[in-house]
Amino acid sequence: MGDHEVQQKPEKEPLLSYSKNHTSNPNKKMNDLQRRRRPPHGDVSSENGINKEEENLIQQTLQLSNLDSEFKSKKLVLLLILTAYLGLGTLSFFLIRNQIMGIQTNGFLDALYFCVVTMTTVGYGDLVPNSKLAKLLASVYVFTGMALVGMIMSKAADYFLEKQEILLVRAIHMGEKVSPSELLEEVEAQKVKYKFLITLAVLLVLMMVGTVFLHLVENLELLDAFYCVCSTVTTLGYGDKSFSTSTGRGFAVFWILSSTICLAQFFYYLAELYTEGRQKSLVRTVLSRKLLRSDLEAADLDHDNVVSAAEFIVYKLKEMGRISQQDISIVDAFRKLDYDKSGTLTEADLGYSGSS
Repeated sequence: MGDHEVQQKPEKEPLLSYSKNHTSNPNKKMNDLQRRRRPPHGDVSSENGINKEEENLIQQTLQLSNLDSEFKSKKLVLLLILTAYLGLGTLSFFLIRNQIMGIQTNGFLDALYFCVVTMTTVGYGDLVPNSKLAKLLASVYVFTGMALVGMIMSKAADYFLEKQEILLVRAIHMGEKVSPSELLEEVEAQKVKYKFLITLAVLLVLMMVGTVFLHLVENLELLDAFYCVCSTVTTLGYGDKSFSTSTGRGFAVFWILSSTICLAQFFYYLAELYTEGRQKSLVRTVLSRKLLRSDLEAADLDHDNVVSAAEFIVYKLKEMGRISQQDISIVDAFRKLDYDKSGTLTEADLGYSGSS
């Protein structure tokens, strides 16, 4: 694969030189890409005269407003499902309230509180089923509740976090002139990191609020209040300290749901952040590794003894684990469509493939 052989393939040099000359200037690269993709009759992409760059900016700006409307519609659906589930459970346990023993305050509120404590698997033990029917109903409710929490409540948390990401980035860049497109780019690049930070902040606030509430309303010592908060959010639920007043149980209905889901999301994003860090480390290793002759041979997909920029990118993506050998086999479909073997696809190639 010597210099003489490279000179025999001059048509691949512009692609290589493009990659070298534009990696240091992303804006210039984007402008060049837009010029290459413009239609032959000027830079107008639609009848109203909006060019590609303006059209992309408009689309990215609309994404910010669409995210909020999507969040509201999804939140309504999730809220209706959760309300129906809690309503049905509360009604069922209210009707058999005499078959549940423990510290009781208000029949309806106790039934709702028991539903939340059951579905989140906190299980304090301050209210327990005391009949075959109540035990059977609680067994069914805890399984369906776990499924609901895992499937629906976590989705609600994701929508909430996605909305807060943009607010967080705006707060970080407060006082700076940052376009909507730049906001979206930063959110996408640091998506897991921002979700982790937001979840951590919300979790700390919920734990502080729960501790203060238990201390002031349930008259627990600060250490006992904090101990109860920790045993609750982790769904450990020893039960020696819990909510025993009607006001406390009304607060617990919302607080237990929020805090247990928040902790689950926190550990999820913590694991995802660690995985992302490992992936970025792998990417840096792959890109900084010195190339060998064997690498060039492996990257030469069309076996013409010359590695183009596209082939090099595909090879590096495979090394990073972003694509597999099966994904690379798509190049065979390209070769079949490339009727004139020019290395590019044109309308003429598509016409030949359609006739064949």
